[in-house]
Amino acid sequence: MLLKGKVALVTGAAAGLGRAIAESYAREGASVMVTDINAEGAAAVAAAITESGGTATSARLDTTDPQQHMDLVARIESTFGRLDIAANNAGITIPARPTADLSLEDWERVRSVDLDGVFYGVRAQIPAMQRAGGGVILTTSSIAGQRGLWGMLPYSAAKHGVIGMMKTIAWEYGTEGIRALAVGPAFIKTGLEDNMPEDVRAQLPGMHALGRMGEPREVGDTFAWLSSDQASFLTGSYIPVDGGYLAR
Repeated sequence: MLLKGKVALVTGAAAGLGRAIAESYAREGASVMVTDINAEGAAAVAAAITESGGTATSARLDTTDPQQHMDLVARIESTFGRLDIAANNAGITIPARPTADLSLEDWERVRSVDLDGVFYGVRAQIPAMQRAGGGVILTTSSIAGQRGLWGMLPYSAAKHGVIGMMKTIAWEYGTEGIRALAVGPAFIKTGLEDNMPEDVRAQLPGMHALGRMGEPREVGDTFAWLSSDQASFLTGSYIPVDGGYLAR
């Protein structure tokens, strides 16, 4: 129960890594606000957590809307009394294409969720954590936050950007008890890999030193530990959860 008594917010939590993060937080004792633009999916995750003995509620959140972040944080403080942990996980990507073939709409769509949406979130979350006497802000970056990936310029740029955000927040608010970290998963079995061509999917395990893809819970449990007091001297860092992908 690393997070007993804590209140956590997770964005993009209706499925995949966001769901795993919310579930890990709940297993470790946190009360969790499960959010997603898919309101029904978020509600289903919160219900599943509650049925398994955890504490969770849900809300619809379009992370590209700054006011929705403000309203959500106010709701969390009204419901739970405080905000201790924020996992800014919501993100999207687009089919891979070379940079010169990208449209402005491609760039703006990814940037609005993967970079702007994180900024809107932390802007609302920091004052709540100041009122609570401290907290932990995390964002889901990627291995693409540390290296380029062919055809993925908007995604890679955004994931590099959120690492810079966490480094800056760490310095700005560290003496107020607020820690900030970026987590960089490699290829994780979220189901999205099923959309890849079979020959590409077959190569994914061998891209990792462990010879396999990661499991969502491995990412969720990393978030939970980083959000706990056991990681109290960690801030401003990029933490890869990559099975050795970046060790090459």
